[in-house]
Amino acid sequence: MGASDDKPRARLWRRAAGQRGYFTAAQALEDGFSYQSQRFQVVSGHWERVDRGVYRFAEFADLPAGEHDHLVRWALWGQGQAVVSHTTALAVHDLGIANPARIHLTVPPGFRRRHSSVALHRAELSSDDVEEHEGFRVTRPVRAIAESAGDGADQDVIDSAVAELLERGSATKAQLVRAAQRVGSRAELAVERAMRQESA
Repeated sequence: MGASDDKPRARLWRRAAGQRGYFTAAQALEDGFSYQSQRFQVVSGHWERVDRGVYRFAEFADLPAGEHDHLVRWALWGQGQAVVSHTTALAVHDLGIANPARIHLTVPPGFRRRHSSVALHRAELSSDDVEEHEGFRVTRPVRAIAESAGDGADQDVIDSAVAELLERGSATKAQLVRAAQRVGSRAELAVERAMRQESA
Protein backbone atom coordinates (compact mmCIF):
# COMPACT_ATOMS: atom_id res chain seq x y z
CA MET A 1 0.00 0.00 0.00
CA GLY A 2 1.44 3.35 -1.05
CA ALA A 3 1.34 6.49 1.06
CA SER A 4 -1.46 7.91 -1.08
CA ASP A 5 -3.62 4.86 -0.27
CA ASP A 6 -3.69 5.86 3.37
CA LYS A 7 -4.86 9.43 2.85
CA PRO A 8 -8.32 10.36 4.16
CA ARG A 9 -9.90 10.46 0.69
CA ALA A 10 -8.54 7.03 -0.23
CA ARG A 11 -9.76 5.54 3.04
CA LEU A 12 -13.22 7.05 2.66
CA TRP A 13 -13.40 6.09 -1.00
CA ARG A 14 -12.69 2.44 -0.17
CA ARG A 15 -15.47 2.49 2.40
CA ALA A 16 -17.94 4.32 0.15
CA ALA A 17 -17.24 2.02 -2.80
CA GLY A 18 -19.04 -0.75 -0.92
CA GLN A 19 -21.95 1.61 -0.24
CA ARG A 20 -22.63 2.77 -3.81
CA GLY A 21 -20.69 5.97 -3.14
CA TYR A 22 -22.66 6.97 -0.04
CA PHE A 23 -21.22 7.58 3.42
CA THR A 24 -22.11 9.35 6.65
CA ALA A 25 -20.53 12.34 8.34
CA ALA A 26 -19.47 10.02 11.15
CA GLN A 27 -17.73 7.68 8.70
CA ALA A 28 -15.96 10.62 7.05
CA LEU A 29 -14.82 11.81 10.48
CA GLU A 30 -13.43 8.35 11.25
CA ASP A 31 -11.48 8.44 7.99
CA GLY A 32 -9.88 11.79 8.68
CA PHE A 33 -12.27 14.52 7.49
CA SER A 34 -13.04 17.13 10.15
CA TYR A 35 -16.50 18.70 10.05
CA GLN A 36 -14.93 21.86 8.61
CA SER A 37 -13.27 19.79 5.90
CA GLN A 38 -16.58 18.07 5.19
CA ARG A 39 -18.28 21.39 4.59
CA PHE A 40 -15.47 22.36 2.20
CA GLN A 41 -15.91 19.12 0.23
CA VAL A 42 -19.62 19.88 -0.26
CA VAL A 43 -19.08 23.53 -1.20
CA SER A 44 -16.34 22.60 -3.65
CA GLY A 45 -18.61 20.07 -5.34
CA HIS A 46 -16.60 16.95 -4.48
CA TRP A 47 -19.39 15.57 -2.30
CA GLU A 48 -23.16 15.72 -2.73
CA ARG A 49 -25.19 16.23 0.44
CA VAL A 50 -28.18 13.89 0.14
CA ASP A 51 -29.59 14.19 3.64
CA ARG A 52 -28.63 15.37 7.07
CA GLY A 53 -25.31 13.69 7.80
CA VAL A 54 -25.38 11.60 4.59
CA TYR A 55 -23.17 12.34 1.58
CA ARG A 56 -22.15 10.80 -1.74
CA PHE A 57 -19.03 11.18 -3.82
CA ALA A 58 -19.88 13.31 -6.85
CA GLU A 59 -18.19 10.83 -9.19
CA PHE A 60 -20.91 8.27 -8.53
CA ALA A 61 -23.49 10.52 -10.18
CA ASP A 62 -21.72 9.82 -13.51
CA LEU A 63 -21.75 6.02 -13.08
CA PRO A 64 -24.63 3.76 -14.16
CA ALA A 65 -27.14 3.72 -11.32
CA GLY A 66 -27.86 0.46 -9.55
CA GLU A 67 -31.50 -0.47 -9.12
CA HIS A 68 -31.24 -0.27 -5.33
CA ASP A 69 -28.72 2.56 -4.87
CA HIS A 70 -31.29 4.69 -3.05
CA LEU A 71 -31.72 2.01 -0.38
CA VAL A 72 -28.08 2.38 0.64
CA ARG A 73 -28.81 6.03 1.38
CA TRP A 74 -31.73 5.05 3.64
CA ALA A 75 -29.71 2.35 5.39
CA LEU A 76 -27.12 5.01 6.26
CA TRP A 77 -29.87 7.40 7.33
CA GLY A 78 -30.92 4.59 9.67
CA GLN A 79 -27.54 4.79 11.40
CA GLY A 80 -26.73 1.14 10.83
CA GLN A 81 -29.89 0.04 12.64
CA ALA A 82 -32.37 0.03 9.75
CA VAL A 83 -33.26 -3.04 7.68
CA VAL A 84 -35.14 -2.70 4.38
CA SER A 85 -38.37 -4.58 4.95
CA HIS A 86 -42.04 -5.19 4.13
CA THR A 87 -43.15 -4.37 0.58
CA THR A 88 -39.85 -2.59 -0.15
CA ALA A 89 -38.10 -5.90 0.58
CA LEU A 90 -40.55 -7.66 -1.75
CA ALA A 91 -39.50 -5.23 -4.49
CA VAL A 92 -35.80 -5.89 -3.74
CA HIS A 93 -36.40 -9.64 -4.08
CA ASP A 94 -38.49 -9.03 -7.23
CA LEU A 95 -41.43 -10.87 -5.72
CA GLY A 96 -44.86 -10.08 -7.10
CA ILE A 97 -46.27 -6.68 -7.86
CA ALA A 98 -45.24 -4.67 -4.81
CA ASN A 99 -44.53 -1.03 -5.66
CA PRO A 100 -44.56 0.88 -2.37
CA ALA A 101 -44.87 4.66 -2.36
CA ARG A 102 -42.58 4.94 0.67
CA ILE A 103 -39.44 3.14 1.80
CA HIS A 104 -40.23 0.55 4.47
CA LEU A 105 -37.57 0.08 7.13
CA THR A 106 -37.59 -2.01 10.28
CA VAL A 107 -35.72 -0.45 13.19
CA PRO A 108 -35.21 -1.33 16.86
CA PRO A 109 -37.91 -0.11 19.30
CA GLY A 110 -35.70 2.71 20.62
CA PHE A 111 -34.97 4.26 17.20
CA ARG A 112 -36.01 7.93 17.18
CA ARG A 113 -35.39 9.40 13.71
CA ARG A 114 -38.30 10.11 11.32
CA HIS A 115 -38.60 11.06 7.66
CA SER A 116 -41.62 11.67 5.45
CA SER A 117 -40.26 9.31 2.78
CA VAL A 118 -39.95 6.41 5.21
CA ALA A 119 -42.49 4.07 6.81
CA LEU A 120 -40.85 2.83 10.01
CA HIS A 121 -41.67 -0.49 11.66
CA ARG A 122 -40.27 -1.28 15.08
CA ALA A 123 -39.18 -4.84 15.80
CA GLU A 124 -36.20 -6.90 16.88
CA LEU A 125 -35.12 -9.01 13.91
CA SER A 126 -33.07 -12.17 14.26
CA SER A 127 -30.08 -12.86 12.03
CA ASP A 128 -32.17 -15.56 10.31
CA ASP A 129 -34.64 -12.86 9.19
CA VAL A 130 -32.04 -10.71 7.41
CA GLU A 131 -29.62 -10.96 4.50
CA GLU A 132 -26.88 -8.64 3.26
CA HIS A 133 -26.99 -6.74 -0.01
CA GLU A 134 -24.41 -4.25 -1.24
CA GLY A 135 -24.56 -1.42 1.26
CA PHE A 136 -27.78 -2.40 3.04
CA ARG A 137 -29.58 -5.22 4.84
CA VAL A 138 -32.97 -6.55 3.82
CA THR A 139 -35.43 -9.01 5.31
CA ARG A 140 -35.41 -12.41 3.64
CA PRO A 141 -38.23 -13.26 1.22
CA VAL A 142 -40.27 -15.40 3.63
CA ARG A 143 -40.07 -12.73 6.34
CA ALA A 144 -40.85 -9.96 3.81
CA ILE A 145 -44.05 -11.71 2.76
CA ALA A 146 -45.16 -12.35 6.34
CA GLU A 147 -44.47 -8.81 7.55
CA SER A 148 -46.15 -7.27 4.48
CA ALA A 149 -49.20 -9.43 5.12
CA GLY A 150 -49.21 -8.44 8.79
CA ASP A 151 -48.97 -4.77 7.83
CA GLY A 152 -52.12 -5.00 5.70
CA ALA A 153 -50.62 -4.99 2.20
CA ASP A 154 -53.23 -5.59 -0.52
CA GLN A 155 -54.09 -9.26 -0.88
CA ASP A 156 -53.07 -9.27 -4.55
CA VAL A 157 -49.58 -8.14 -3.49
CA ILE A 158 -49.34 -11.07 -1.07
CA ASP A 159 -50.88 -13.49 -3.60
CA SER A 160 -48.36 -12.57 -6.29
CA ALA A 161 -45.37 -12.71 -3.92
CA VAL A 162 -46.36 -16.10 -2.50
CA ALA A 163 -46.98 -17.53 -5.99
CA GLU A 164 -43.58 -16.39 -7.27
CA LEU A 165 -41.67 -17.56 -4.20
CA LEU A 166 -43.24 -21.02 -4.37
CA GLU A 167 -42.70 -21.19 -8.13
CA ARG A 168 -39.00 -20.47 -7.60
CA GLY A 169 -38.82 -23.25 -5.04
CA SER A 170 -37.16 -20.84 -2.61
CA ALA A 171 -39.44 -21.74 0.31
CA THR A 172 -42.11 -24.23 1.30
CA LYS A 173 -45.69 -23.56 2.28
CA ALA A 174 -44.85 -24.71 5.80
CA GLN A 175 -42.06 -22.12 6.05
CA LEU A 176 -44.41 -19.39 4.89
CA VAL A 177 -47.06 -20.38 7.43
CA ARG A 178 -44.53 -20.48 10.29
CA ALA A 179 -43.20 -17.04 9.36
CA ALA A 180 -46.73 -15.64 9.21
CA GLN A 181 -47.63 -17.18 12.57
CA ARG A 182 -44.65 -15.41 14.15
CA VAL A 183 -45.95 -12.08 12.83
CA GLY A 184 -49.57 -12.59 13.89
CA SER A 185 -53.05 -13.73 12.95
CA ARG A 186 -53.56 -11.07 10.26
CA ALA A 187 -50.41 -12.24 8.47
CA GLU A 188 -51.35 -15.89 8.85
CA LEU A 189 -54.80 -15.32 7.32
CA ALA A 190 -53.44 -13.40 4.32
CA VAL A 191 -50.71 -15.96 3.63
CA GLU A 192 -53.16 -18.85 3.87
CA ARG A 193 -55.48 -17.07 1.44
CA ALA A 194 -52.57 -16.60 -0.95
CA MET A 195 -51.68 -20.28 -0.79
CA ARG A 196 -55.27 -21.30 -1.45
CA GLN A 197 -55.27 -18.96 -4.45
CA GLU A 198 -52.00 -20.45 -5.66
CA SER A 199 -53.40 -23.99 -5.38
CA ALA A 200 -56.66 -23.16 -7.16
